[in-house]
Amino acid sequence: MSETPATADDRSAVRTLVRLWPYVRPVRVRLFTAAFVAIVASCVGLVIPLVLKWMVDGPVADKDPRGVWLGALYLLLLGVAEALLFGLRRLLVARPLSQVEADMRADLYRHLQRLPVAFHDRWASGQLLSRATTDLMLLRQFLAFPLTFLLVNGVTILVGVTIMLAQDWPLGLVILGPAVPVVLVCAMFERRYSLVARRAQDQVGDLTTVVEESVLGIRIVKGFGRHRSQARAFRELSGKLRGTELAKARLLASIFAVMVTLPELAIGAALVLGTVRVADGSLSAGTLVAFLSTALALRWPVDSIGFLLAMSQEAATATARFFEVMTEEEEGEGDGADADAAEVRSAGVTAPADGVPADGVLFDGVRFRYPDAPAGSPPVLDRIDLHIRPGETMALVGATGSGKTTLTALVPRLHEATAGRITLDGRDITAMPRQELRTLVAVAFEEPTLFSASVGENVLMGAPDTAGETELERALAVAQADFVHALPQGSGTQVGEQGLSLSGGQRQRLALARAVVGRPRFLVLDDPLSALDVHTEAAVEAALRRVLAATTALVVAHRPSTVLLADRVALLSGGRITAVGTHHELLRDNPEYARLMSGTEPEGPPGPAPARPASSACKAPASKAGPLTTSATEQEARP
Repeated sequence: MSETPATADDRSAVRTLVRLWPYVRPVRVRLFTAAFVAIVASCVGLVIPLVLKWMVDGPVADKDPRGVWLGALYLLLLGVAEALLFGLRRLLVARPLSQVEADMRADLYRHLQRLPVAFHDRWASGQLLSRATTDLMLLRQFLAFPLTFLLVNGVTILVGVTIMLAQDWPLGLVILGPAVPVVLVCAMFERRYSLVARRAQDQVGDLTTVVEESVLGIRIVKGFGRHRSQARAFRELSGKLRGTELAKARLLASIFAVMVTLPELAIGAALVLGTVRVADGSLSAGTLVAFLSTALALRWPVDSIGFLLAMSQEAATATARFFEVMTEEEEGEGDGADADAAEVRSAGVTAPADGVPADGVLFDGVRFRYPDAPAGSPPVLDRIDLHIRPGETMALVGATGSGKTTLTALVPRLHEATAGRITLDGRDITAMPRQELRTLVAVAFEEPTLFSASVGENVLMGAPDTAGETELERALAVAQADFVHALPQGSGTQVGEQGLSLSGGQRQRLALARAVVGRPRFLVLDDPLSALDVHTEAAVEAALRRVLAATTALVVAHRPSTVLLADRVALLSGGRITAVGTHHELLRDNPEYARLMSGTEPEGPPGPAPARPASSACKAPASKAGPLTTSATEQEARP
């Protein structure tokens, strides 16, 4: 499984994290204040060793109980001040950083809605879900803790070393001995950990995809008894992720070992050397106590470097993954360059004036090739020329894989035509804002998608916000979705995720109702009746005829009963429109169309149709209630 469709980001961790600045800038004052408070708190902690020096060399050496109690009071006050300052830092960052996370998640969701369908075809949903959840949580944690403490601990180490050198520079040089190897180890760790962290986060996305697909496809998994193979696939991915996490743990263990061992050795050497010097009188006991207390106070800032670097690398990886999606180009709004190009292509096309019949839908030399298609491969659609007159219903017929669904997706610009133009009432669709275009064009797909909402909310998604119960009831009547009234809460019943609590035919009828509820000027239906039984199909067709009479429609059809809804039929073959005419004209004159409608399979390349289907086609009566309809019914009833 490909871990991510995007290319790797070769930016350094710092350059990658700097990309978060636009989101951090609104809360920068509170973050800087929190960092300053944390630095003050850390420096307050470094004052404690100086108080200890004063106590040891003063009241303790002089056997002054009052001075000892006074020193204890100072230590208590310093400890309380340090705790309060760190608590204040947490309060300062909690609310603004949760807002940063919420803003980034909202921007990501908004951006996903505006990305073209081709993007969603390439990316696994689990990869996107992991970016919207796990990655953004890592970023919030980074901004709340590692970012601040990388600065705080750096300042603390600098101040602490300065204090130690000021107290006794020979001992200070002993403490600084491990500095060079620590820096080298950190540089090596950063490079290796960044690779492992990226691999782990991509594997989390892959694992999320498997879980999501297994849950959504639970009926298929159970129906075919594939729970063992799905569990095996999950275990394999889970095992890979476990191995990657163990690799991260090994890297962390190695750097912790270095970061703990070397400073401890330096502190031990300083203790021995300092004790010797106290014994010979060249160093006071208080100075040694203060020096060692300061060194011990710096243990956490030094030991935490590996941990903070690890979290920073994970945050940098999460940032890179977030911006891999955010930098994907959104769908244009039909203006700018698109509008200029459309103006050139539309030269000579005049928009209809008031009172003049509209121009309907025009495909003019349309070609389409998927963006990720291999170089040199033939286009899916090639030089499509088709005119659907105003108020006309055009059926689109073709063999499986001929490009019918792709052609219908070009009208609402779910995909962008590679060449040529498509016009609605004389207006090039690339010159129209997408929101306006999709208000004019309604679509019902063969595979209906319902959301985790009520029936009414799902249907009214296809209508303006002002639509109400009247429009809902009309749409349900057209789609013959009377079953809604028998649901526990009627149209207020929650349909559940993907609408799987309903049958396939029920979902398809609700999708059809969603398409017609807004009384669209143009209607695109992709085999909208495929999941219906013959009796329901007949009732839906009777109601749908009234809707189609008031709109311009393109209907993908696989069965004669659906074709009979149309005024004319277009045959799509080899990526081109090869014939246009009425149903009976094509049955009589086009062998390929006759073969498709008869349901027989060709034994070789498309050629003259067998005599029997052609003969039957010639005898087909003009009435929609004749033998052709009966034949379609018989085909519908087959298992």
